[in-house]
Amino acid sequence: MQQTWTQVDDFFNGHLVPQQDSLKAALEACQSAGLPAIQVAPNQGKLLQLLALTQGARNILEIGTLGGYSTIWLAGALPLGGRLITLEFDPRHAEVATENIQRAGYGALVEVIVGRAADSLPKLAERDLEPFDLVFVDADKFSNPIYFDWALRLTRPGSLIIIDNVVRNGSVANDETTDPDDLGVRKFAELAANEPRVSGTVIQTVGSKGYDGLAILRVK
Repeated sequence: MQQTWTQVDDFFNGHLVPQQDSLKAALEACQSAGLPAIQVAPNQGKLLQLLALTQGARNILEIGTLGGYSTIWLAGALPLGGRLITLEFDPRHAEVATENIQRAGYGALVEVIVGRAADSLPKLAERDLEPFDLVFVDADKFSNPIYFDWALRLTRPGSLIIIDNVVRNGSVANDETTDPDDLGVRKFAELAANEPRVSGTVIQTVGSKGYDGLAILRVK
């Protein structure tokens, strides 16, 4: 099935998701630097951009930068005067991402913050920034409950919170799982289910990145 999923992705990406040179260069730079190939797929990046455009997002927060591939997709949706802040734990990843973002022409719009997101998020709150219109979470899954909590604090009614990799090849549905990342996603789902401030759903996905899914929540 994986071969079929990849072929279908390639077919539709070839028709609907033309990649700018800056996106191709970002992928090549990530590969050359030895970064793990766990960035979003092109069609997923385009989905993030379309959601940001539909949202009319002026202020975007990304938790988990890696090499900046998804950052570039999201930054492409920003209007004049927009802002994107992205948080990355690994200094080497942040260095590669910064170079990719600058090469794409978004250096003035994007701020890359290096360090544990759990430490950086409270500092963002202290800066008294405008609420974020969209938050994209694609970092360690064990910490998803923490990221979800801070996403709620840093957004406004009408904002979108998108959390990637919540299906985890189906293992998230295993009641007996002991995997820390599975447990983090399960805890997030429990919190979201009991959080009256959000309305959301999870979409399962198959494609070149395998079997997974993403959560999309709207702040009421």
